[in-house]
Amino acid sequence: MILLLALLSVLSGELGLCWKEDGGFTFDGDIRQFAMTSNMLYIATEERLYQLSHDLTLIKSLTQRGILKTGNQQDDVQFYRVSDTAEWNATFSINVLLPFTKNDSLISCGVTDNDCGHCEVLDLKNISNLLYREHIQVGPLKSSSRSVSFLVDVKKKTQTDTYILTAIQQNKEQYENDKCGINQQTVNLQDTDNKQGGGIFSLTDGASGTPGIKSKGDVEFVDGFQINSTIYLFSNVLSAQTNRVRLIWLEGEKSKTDTHKSLRGATLSVSDSESSRLVASSVIPGEQPVLWSGVFSVDGGDTDTELIVFDISPDYSRNTDRDPDFYTSVPSEVTPKILKPKAVIFRQSYMTSVLAVRQNAWMVFYIWTEDGLLIKLSVDRKYHAACPTVLYRTSDDRKVFLKLHLDPVDHKHVYVPFRNQMKRVPVSKCSTYTNVQECWSAQDPYCGWCGSKSSCTFEDDCTDSDWLSIPDESQHKMISHKVEKDTNGQISLKIHTHLTVGQKVSSDFTCQFSAISGHLCIGNNPPRFPQCTCYLSDHTLPADGLHVTVKFRFGKILLLEQVKLTNCSDIHGPPTSILCQQCIKAGCGWSRNSCSWANQGETDESVCQTLESGKNFSIPEIFSITPNVVSLYGTNHAVLLGHNLGDVSGVRIQTHTDCAPKESPVWDNTGVSVTFHIPSTDIKGVVNVCVLLPDGSCHGEANITYLSSPSCTNATPSSSWISGNRKITVRGSHLKFVEGIVHSHAMQEVALPKNSSYQSLTYDSPSAENSPGISSSTVFLKVANQTLACSTNMSYYPDPEFISFTATRTGNSVRISIRKKADKLEMTTAELSVWGVQDSKEYCCIMETNKTSDETHSFTCEVKNPPDVEFQLLLIKYGNRTVSLSKPRPSSHLLLLLLLLIPCVIAVLVFMYLWRKRRATEITFKVSFLSLLAD
Repeated sequence: MILLLALLSVLSGELGLCWKEDGGFTFDGDIRQFAMTSNMLYIATEERLYQLSHDLTLIKSLTQRGILKTGNQQDDVQFYRVSDTAEWNATFSINVLLPFTKNDSLISCGVTDNDCGHCEVLDLKNISNLLYREHIQVGPLKSSSRSVSFLVDVKKKTQTDTYILTAIQQNKEQYENDKCGINQQTVNLQDTDNKQGGGIFSLTDGASGTPGIKSKGDVEFVDGFQINSTIYLFSNVLSAQTNRVRLIWLEGEKSKTDTHKSLRGATLSVSDSESSRLVASSVIPGEQPVLWSGVFSVDGGDTDTELIVFDISPDYSRNTDRDPDFYTSVPSEVTPKILKPKAVIFRQSYMTSVLAVRQNAWMVFYIWTEDGLLIKLSVDRKYHAACPTVLYRTSDDRKVFLKLHLDPVDHKHVYVPFRNQMKRVPVSKCSTYTNVQECWSAQDPYCGWCGSKSSCTFEDDCTDSDWLSIPDESQHKMISHKVEKDTNGQISLKIHTHLTVGQKVSSDFTCQFSAISGHLCIGNNPPRFPQCTCYLSDHTLPADGLHVTVKFRFGKILLLEQVKLTNCSDIHGPPTSILCQQCIKAGCGWSRNSCSWANQGETDESVCQTLESGKNFSIPEIFSITPNVVSLYGTNHAVLLGHNLGDVSGVRIQTHTDCAPKESPVWDNTGVSVTFHIPSTDIKGVVNVCVLLPDGSCHGEANITYLSSPSCTNATPSSSWISGNRKITVRGSHLKFVEGIVHSHAMQEVALPKNSSYQSLTYDSPSAENSPGISSSTVFLKVANQTLACSTNMSYYPDPEFISFTATRTGNSVRISIRKKADKLEMTTAELSVWGVQDSKEYCCIMETNKTSDETHSFTCEVKNPPDVEFQLLLIKYGNRTVSLSKPRPSSHLLLLLLLLIPCVIAVLVFMYLWRKRRATEITFKVSFLSLLAD
């Protein structure tokens, strides 16, 4: 029984240090390192090491506490892990965590409390099994997000050896402690087992000594990986004047020494600025060329960041071991190769992490921002980005661990590691799209329409069925059409479906054209996916156009499209942008400033942008927008000031260059000011604003900044009296954007915030007198058209009950003490206003102190320099309510009792007088009698 209890206590202690939440896992401390295999996660925090399954279920957890023991030699100090309940004198802080899957082991290296290196090799399937330990340095001695480590393979004549590559941050002003006799270089290769010549963790390379790569100046490493035999290392080389983003190529062949000496380098050029800095990195899976994505800080800070794609295929034409920043023996004054970007994919403030994956022909980027957004960005093979979507948003601005990873088992979740928490976020929410058009319009390469389920699903959730998804290239319409006319006058309608389907579905693809007029198409024109053609039986089209219905069949999936055919030559007029757009939307082409058939002109609507509107509008200008900083929910009744605004019909807000802009109608226009609503958005950052004219053109330039939405963490005081109007202070973040506060018991009563800032606001609590029996109420924040619940409730108690007071003159002042019945309101002196009243004149009493006991609360105040009066009445104000408190007067019952007692007292006194007189007479008689006897 005792053993069972002990076991339960140990288990409860371990589970008490962490817990799994819906879609996440919370650890006992901050995450230091994060690694994963094909089905397992390993997380090192400040004091524990965790082994989790891919769905974040805890498998094992080890304490990192232990004791240091000295071996036979004085410098042979070993770390021994102890149990959770045992005494300890050291902590093993992990800086390197590498799953070695070929060897079924987990390599963990770091530093103990004596500032010396320590490494352990654990069982990959059960981290509680220790396979090996050694007192040695592998990687940095200090925790650094700017050092990297990973396993690399080096091909030799008869075998392939695996080594630990460590690239250690270099800062000439902060040397690492070398008291333990370790002197690692900038880039190192160390053994992973005892069969590699020098022994496990050895730096040596046989007779070649201890090879390594040195750096000329300060270096921060951002990422590293190996593809085939090529090793890639990314770093920021820092100096007082410039920052350079450097790429090192190494060839993992022959030996450690040859691998180091195969060094070739390049500089990544992202802008004209010399302060650009690499923030995060992710290689894009795929064959040649080797594509890589990096988050760059363009201005050297954290605000202005861009996601950029490079071709980083190694250049074998350049000489090895000749680089201005990295060298094995001596530095070389050479100019490195310059790599230019393939494309700037995305601009967004505060990006800190990126993960790139492939989904069919699309590249998908998962981006984390410093202000708490997980953004998904789908990009086609021509580097056209779909609209970014927000997969996850924190309630506050929390930084994430630098690395994001995809779930290796289902590939449908992204691991997002926060400070002490791991979230498992779905990569898509396909089921939220309810029809084919919505599913396609999401432009999500993970989602497609499943015929057998009649729903939007992942592809592997739609087995043995038809599955329609987006094409390989970004498109704005699922179905488009063109109207062509050949030299013989034959008019044809060509329908193009912008879809991706399976082989079986494409062979079952059919089209059916119909019109009210009857027979429409001539000839036998079998459709060929993705296109079908109808040759019209008539060589002319009606003046008012021809309405055509097209039915598509993709296996079991049916689609319907309505098309209006117009004679392209009938679309005529002055060559304006409006006419051009009308022409192209009709399926025609624009050629020589006029509308023609699609096969005779341009069919891309971008050709219309160079044309004038054709109407004589005054060009508007924008001076300012108030407010120009809002939350993600936007705001109502924003005011835009400018010049020539009389013809403005709307305000366009461009949130991303490749996305459809949002347009807000004008509610009031005075010619110099425009009132409009700023719409909500999912992504924080700066957006562009212009004003719309009736011809569709947009003019002027201004910016609006979207920040995080308001959140509240607590309210003080946390209670109110029933009558309301108690001053409440709410604390949280971005509270400047709050437009009103409501309580759940009175949602129609909106309290306006007072003295609001980003961290706090004050308001007056609403009354609860019309809500009998209420004990608490939820606090809500109103932001634009949203109502956000706070994480705190407001308790309601009866109004305070004041019992009595006393007034005492002290010098030139009168000190008043007020007694109140004890309650749970926790009133303060600042919430009370008191006046003494004498002869209808009020004298202000300045509040000083309050005291609390079990039965009563008392407040003390002082009236300065009053006349010679004795206060019989007080006025006490709290909230918006004023009550009076009088000095107690003798009651009528007491007066009656006194009146009844007076006759009794007189009677008693008379009785005593008569009794004493009689007694004196008796004594006198007795004395006289005794005197007579004596005589």
